[in-house]
Amino acid sequence: MSEPYNVGIDVSIDRLDVAIRPSGRAFCVTNDAAGWAELLARLPRGAIAAIGLEPSGGYEREVVRILLAAGFSVRRINPNKLRQFARAAGALAKNDRIDARLIADYITVMPTRVVERNPAIERLAETVTMRRQPCDEQIAVENQASHLEDALLQRIAKRRLIRIKADIVLLDKRLAELVAGQPDLVQRFRLLCSMPGVGATLAYTLLALPELGQIGRKQIAALVGLAPYAFDSGRFRGQRHIYGGRAAVRNTLYMPALAAFRFNPALRTFHHRLVAAGKKPKVAIVAVMRKMLTTLNAMLRDGNSWTDGYTSRHTVPAI
Repeated sequence: MSEPYNVGIDVSIDRLDVAIRPSGRAFCVTNDAAGWAELLARLPRGAIAAIGLEPSGGYEREVVRILLAAGFSVRRINPNKLRQFARAAGALAKNDRIDARLIADYITVMPTRVVERNPAIERLAETVTMRRQPCDEQIAVENQASHLEDALLQRIAKRRLIRIKADIVLLDKRLAELVAGQPDLVQRFRLLCSMPGVGATLAYTLLALPELGQIGRKQIAALVGLAPYAFDSGRFRGQRHIYGGRAAVRNTLYMPALAAFRFNPALRTFHHRLVAAGKKPKVAIVAVMRKMLTTLNAMLRDGNSWTDGYTSRHTVPAI
């Protein structure tokens, strides 16, 4: 039986560079409907184990959908991990053809996760990302406005803030509509909000994380960048540090964690124990964030609320 093929695709705005391993075949197609049809025609059907792509600012979305619809097993590759893999392989040069070959080599030897499409989660994630942008802009404009002295500039800043806040309200309504339209999302939303300290914004952000409830506690902590990594060698014991992960989710979790260790009895006890053991304040907060995330992951995995009879103070979107 012949060895199965692995395919690497480097995505750019205008084209797709394709490399097939171990055959060594390589070709290029346009990143449009005609190119996607040509790509499907040129791929060896029934002999492909996996197809890997790097996220490329959204330009890869449609080709991923086309490949999944055609029945291929697709993997999204972390660009940072791919670059480290390239350096380890001695590939110092970089261009689209080389990247396509490296992606094919990467999925051949490294563990990767299969892409599974969920249109409802995709729309929710897109809206969560869109909401995050005006929230960041609001903070920037408020900071700038606090130092403005010119009356005209103050009026402009005030108008900008009014528009930004109105956009955030509209996006919040849209998020509620998206969740309300999916009974399974409504149930997951209720489970998340049953934990004291979890509000609607964090719940929406976590709902847009398809892995939540599907993987183990260590994996979910690493995915969000809250897993402590050792820095030891021989007798030397260095400080543990968190690293990598999805910074947007981690940042959203920070403020709810501050509220949780004040008002959630279990997390307050956990935080006090860490502080009493001499942990630094920021280390204790990160530990509370990790505890919240892994607990929420277990709650969704098992379908259990925080406590029986607990009623969330946050509005649950109606079905």
